[in-house]
Amino acid sequence: MAEALSVIPASVLRNLSDKLYEKRKNAALELEGIVKQLAAIGDHEKISAVINLLTTEFTYSPQANHRKGGLIGLAAATVGLSGEAAQHLEQIVPPVLNSFSDQDGRVRYYACEALYNIAKVVRGDFIVFFNQIFDALCKLSADSDANVQSAAHLLDRLVKDIVTESDQFSIEEFIPLLRERMNVLNPYVRQFLVGWITVLDSVPDIDMLGFLPDFLDGLFNMLSDSSHEIRQQADAALSEFLQEIKNSPSVDYGRMAEILVQRAASPDEFTRLTAITWINEFVKLGGDQLVPYYADILGAILPCISDKEEKIRVVARETNEELRAIKADPAEGFDVGAILSIARRQLQSEWEATRIEALHWISTLLNRHRAEVLCFLNDIFDTLLKALSDPSDEVVLLVLEIHACIAKDPQHFRQLVVFLVHNFRVDNSLLEKRGALIIRRLCVLLDAERVYRELSTILEGEANLDFASIMVQALNLILLTSSELSDLRDLLKQSLVNSAGKNLFICLYASWCHSPMAIISLCLLAQTYQHASSVIQSLVEEDINVKFLVQLDKLIRLLETPIFAYLRLQVRIIQKTKLEPVGRIIVLCLAFR
Repeated sequence: MAEALSVIPASVLRNLSDKLYEKRKNAALELEGIVKQLAAIGDHEKISAVINLLTTEFTYSPQANHRKGGLIGLAAATVGLSGEAAQHLEQIVPPVLNSFSDQDGRVRYYACEALYNIAKVVRGDFIVFFNQIFDALCKLSADSDANVQSAAHLLDRLVKDIVTESDQFSIEEFIPLLRERMNVLNPYVRQFLVGWITVLDSVPDIDMLGFLPDFLDGLFNMLSDSSHEIRQQADAALSEFLQEIKNSPSVDYGRMAEILVQRAASPDEFTRLTAITWINEFVKLGGDQLVPYYADILGAILPCISDKEEKIRVVARETNEELRAIKADPAEGFDVGAILSIARRQLQSEWEATRIEALHWISTLLNRHRAEVLCFLNDIFDTLLKALSDPSDEVVLLVLEIHACIAKDPQHFRQLVVFLVHNFRVDNSLLEKRGALIIRRLCVLLDAERVYRELSTILEGEANLDFASIMVQALNLILLTSSELSDLRDLLKQSLVNSAGKNLFICLYASWCHSPMAIISLCLLAQTYQHASSVIQSLVEEDINVKFLVQLDKLIRLLETPIFAYLRLQVRIIQKTKLEPVGRIIVLCLAFR
């Protein structure tokens, strides 16, 4: 203290704490000259004493004017030191940084001004304090005082200039500081952070791309900011980084993919579009690096296929096709089970387009990795069966194709038909609304005779007789009217002369007995008229109820369809001779009617 007082006149110290700015400024100029003289003779001990005096008696004073004077004095001392200031920075900078959090806005303003002047003198030498300076500037960017904000912006620009030209700046030490602040919501802080990211990314010697995963999520977070300017700045920064990724030979796609997957589900439309666009580029560029993340990526893409925004739907569909075109192998880390799990979950989506694409993925996996898919069959089988009740016919048809593909193996074929009958049993509406579509399509995909034989075998032992009757009636109507089953009808017509036809007739007969009208129409189809006549005559002894009459009416209407044209022709021939079984059948049916 004594050393400092011996070189600084009392008037200078008095004016340095005066309430008038002009007096403080003049005192600072005198102080600058004193320090310059001391530096010229190399008396750094006294210089250190002067700085200590300015710190303890002024910058830490309870009086605001003293603190202002101390800050001006420290800046003046630095200017006086000029090229030798670096060795005193450990004394000069900390009290200035401390003043950034002063309660008095004017003190904070002078702190910005002081550090600005100090930085102009020492330039790159003050980089050792960069993290503390950055932290202070981050807070000041959102300062409640507009003048402080303005001063902080000027200081910020100077610091950026110094950092971009310095070879002492450590990006590794800076990134944790940046990462901690990326999710701050204050718009001024967000602008400050994006500004620094953009500036550092423009420096050729600083590899910001390598650290992109550390702050990518924060940039995406800013895309939904209420400020148009912040959204624009964040978008510009992201666009620049995406371009760099396209041109870079080495990128950490994995860590960023996890972030993009989360952002693709953002409620903000622009964020979703940007995320899905990035995912699209990653799928094209990422290659093997993305294999472990395929399931997560698919989980992000499938919902976007049904997005309300057309741009998102277009990019999502393109990405989906790109992803499906990549033929990855389980040995490379491709997780078939995880992909199936995602597809199964999306089968419950409210959107038809998403459900359809989920089914396409299951179908693709079956074709490429059948053995692996069948290992997870128990996990997806119930969901696939429930999908048969989907309101979309396209979904149901795709589900049936998958079921048919699975059922190529005998044990899975049996399992499919058993589960199908079970579903029809517990959900009558499924049989009523979709029964014909399901059975007809399976007959095309899996061979009609095989399907009908299996169904008949299962229904033969059905304990629920009401269900068995309804199910047989449905199968019988499909058999008699569907174009897909014409070959099966032709085979049954040859029952009396063809062993294969006879075999099929006997197989179906066992379960068709659950419905009198079904058994009659089966006999008519197989041209076993004598037996049909006996069955009809036996019905005379049964109670005639409404259900019976309804089924009889359906049978008579069927007799008038093209399917039984041959039968009506036979009746005409018989009428010219004598009334044999065929004629008796028609007469009996009409009598019942």
